[in-house]
Amino acid sequence: MSDYPSIALLGPGAIGTTIAAVLHEVGRAPVLCGRTAHPQLLLRHENGEIVVPGPVLNDPNTVASPFELVFVAVKTTQVADSARWLSALCNETTIVCALQNGVEQKTHLAPYVNGAQVLPSVVWFPAQREADASVWLRARPRLTLPAVPQAQRVADALSGTRCSVELAADFATIAWRKLLQNAVAGLMVLSNRRAGMFSRSDITDLALAYLHECLTVARAEGAALSDSVPQEIVDGFHQAPADLGTSILADRQACRPMEWDIRNGVVQRYGQIHGIPTPISDVLVPLLAAGSEGPG
Repeated sequence: MSDYPSIALLGPGAIGTTIAAVLHEVGRAPVLCGRTAHPQLLLRHENGEIVVPGPVLNDPNTVASPFELVFVAVKTTQVADSARWLSALCNETTIVCALQNGVEQKTHLAPYVNGAQVLPSVVWFPAQREADASVWLRARPRLTLPAVPQAQRVADALSGTRCSVELAADFATIAWRKLLQNAVAGLMVLSNRRAGMFSRSDITDLALAYLHECLTVARAEGAALSDSVPQEIVDGFHQAPADLGTSILADRQACRPMEWDIRNGVVQRYGQIHGIPTPISDVLVPLLAAGSEGPG
């Protein structure tokens, strides 16, 4: 164990449970931290299940010292509420791997991590929280990280696990591509439907128009994305199981705050900065914001 860093995981939801389980499976179980003191975590996958023994700590005061590596899997809407956890878990020698959506993880986390190095990631696997609090992993887990020296600590920690790690020289392009995928999933919130809705020709047309709007903004931010990306993303939804959901839809159905700003509002915000018209965002974003925050 001395060959690996001390590891903590904050936020054992669907993504956090997956990372905790793959680490536990190879004998590197992280210290689990969250709002609820679960006695254990359960990950279901195509070949069976992995039980991660708890407890999940729910009091930051129980953290005796900072960790070398902290996986942060809370949603961006929960970062401010996690300030005490981040302060306890991190110091200037900590690597914080953000298992979060969007292209602004470093900006959101930096004020809370005591000078730690924040390492953004792109999470490429669908994992769903089930009614019994287990997590259903629906594809082989995979992360993309920027090709910087700090990323090697994460790659080493996950080496030999069922989660693969890729290091990308042009991380920004990959992060924006994932953001486009997350952004168009916002249409699922407004229709209250899962991935099967994209089989409708009218939804396909709307999704493609919205994705081209997002693509223009992404390119203005330096992303080297080809003209084929919108169709590739829509094709991915066409090929997905009809019942495949998304975290923002789950939050809407549970009446929780949604990550509308970092998944959709970001396109509108950067569009304004670059003087790019965003007519679809200008309709979609206020509706998502109202669905998340009200009033009414």
